[in-house]
Amino acid sequence: MKHPGFIALVLMFGLACVACSESDRQQRAEFYVFGTILEVTTWGVEKEVAEQAFSALQSQFQRMHHEWHAWEPGALVEINRKLAAGEAVTATAEIAEMTRLSQDVEQKSGGRFNSSIGALIGLWGFHTSDYPINGPPPDRYLISELVGRNPSSLDIEISGLAMSSSNRAVQLDFGGIAKGYALDIACSMLRNMGVDNAIVNAGGDLRAFGSHGSRPWRIAVRAPKGGIIGSIETGADEAVFTSGNYERFRLDNDTRYPHILDPRTGWPVSDVASVTVITAEGWLADASATALIVAGLSDWREVARSLDLELVMLVDENGKAWLTDKMAERVKFEDGVERETFILQ
Repeated sequence: MKHPGFIALVLMFGLACVACSESDRQQRAEFYVFGTILEVTTWGVEKEVAEQAFSALQSQFQRMHHEWHAWEPGALVEINRKLAAGEAVTATAEIAEMTRLSQDVEQKSGGRFNSSIGALIGLWGFHTSDYPINGPPPDRYLISELVGRNPSSLDIEISGLAMSSSNRAVQLDFGGIAKGYALDIACSMLRNMGVDNAIVNAGGDLRAFGSHGSRPWRIAVRAPKGGIIGSIETGADEAVFTSGNYERFRLDNDTRYPHILDPRTGWPVSDVASVTVITAEGWLADASATALIVAGLSDWREVARSLDLELVMLVDENGKAWLTDKMAERVKFEDGVERETFILQ
């Protein structure tokens, strides 16, 4: 999955609010969450309103960290303990909803996205915030044994907040969807607090709405080997997510094992360095980017069609971009970037 545990421990609780010089129209807050710096920028909001919104977001993210974390004590860990014991559980509304959304993406992606492989992720040692991990991969037999038990979010029955599964191998890990879902919640909160223009950026994964004054919000798309591949201007309300295999990995001598696993084989994927997806909702962009990087160069178009995506870009290990025609219209590439464009039928 994209980020095996979703949220690293929140280390910095103080907010750094900075007003820009352009008539104090821009306000910004930064705090550490998701294992990265979360930046929230507003435009056209009074400083007091922005600071209240930033404080509310900080509290919200701290709560989500506690409840959604895949390996530190909290609601999700307790749910997984009960599922492993064959017991029914009562989930929070957000965990139940993320499970439903995960089921939809798993089904449409042919199992390339699967939020129930937490045990497999843990076996690889990816339930950590400290990368790289050094040492050999897990024993092949143990990987095969876990994959052979066929954990799937589709094995989970949901009725309201009640969840149960007959497959005790199911262990939920929302690393490939939770960040997007959290940014959706954050943007909804900002709107409800009177913010009409904002961008919430978690380590390059973001959702933006409104505009930055007279122009759209503009973001850079990172190249896997450093620098940027191009830039994108966001629409009125869009999420832009990138799933990449170049930051989190296990290193065994000279062999690198990226943290994104193919749920069908139990092994890391490697032929695609990154996938960028633009959708209207963060959870869908997040989960789709993970599914597409698992799909790889051979199957990404099939999966994109199944997920009803139009704005997709893959970058292979050599830095070549493979993208839809709609995405080609949105990306302003740097000079010298090799690319190939496809029309999704």
